[in-house]
Amino acid sequence: MKILGVTGTSGSGKSTFSKILGEREDIKVVDADKVARELSVPGTDYLQDIVNVFGDNILLEDGNLNRRALAHIIYSDENERKRLNSITFPHIAREIYTRIKAFADPKIKYAVIDAPLLFEADLDKVCDSVISLVAPEEVQIKRICNRDGLDVDTAKARLSSQKPASFYVENSDIVIMNTENTNLRDEAEKLLKELEMSDKALEKKTNRKDKVDEGR
Repeated sequence: MKILGVTGTSGSGKSTFSKILGEREDIKVVDADKVARELSVPGTDYLQDIVNVFGDNILLEDGNLNRRALAHIIYSDENERKRLNSITFPHIAREIYTRIKAFADPKIKYAVIDAPLLFEADLDKVCDSVISLVAPEEVQIKRICNRDGLDVDTAKARLSSQKPASFYVENSDIVIMNTENTNLRDEAEKLLKELEMSDKALEKKTNRKDKVDEGR
């Protein structure tokens, strides 16, 4: 089983792309954002660690995490964002590793880590390939506003707190430009064909090496 990392900034389409990949029976997807949400329920060490640093005012009356209040803090202050990441990344990474190890079915060919902060959490280091999605800024802003119900200025502020597209282009194995005209299903099919061809080529090379070693 190979591990693929799928990442990119808000509005890049990474989660949509990961969901398309996950439609195949031989691919399993672990969504880092979903993992974080599941870990943040009342009574968990994850949530308590956040409260210990940011206080009870980031909780709702029922004890659940007030995501909007926390987002307001971390998107307006880089240092606070770094503090939050230092608390949450270890919890999230451990849970992701646990879930990947649980994919015991030999039919599973790829495990996909869908993570907006793949590099920041050092999850890229366990990936066989990193795929990043990038998009024009105006397209990202439009998607963020439509998805999260935010105004343009708030969407721009969110993007400004994230790494630029150039970072993903420079640090990824594969980059997909996701414009308004991009068909992500076609891109997913193209990606998987490339990966499968690469796997077959590596397998042939390994088999040839084994035969040479046997003949010595």
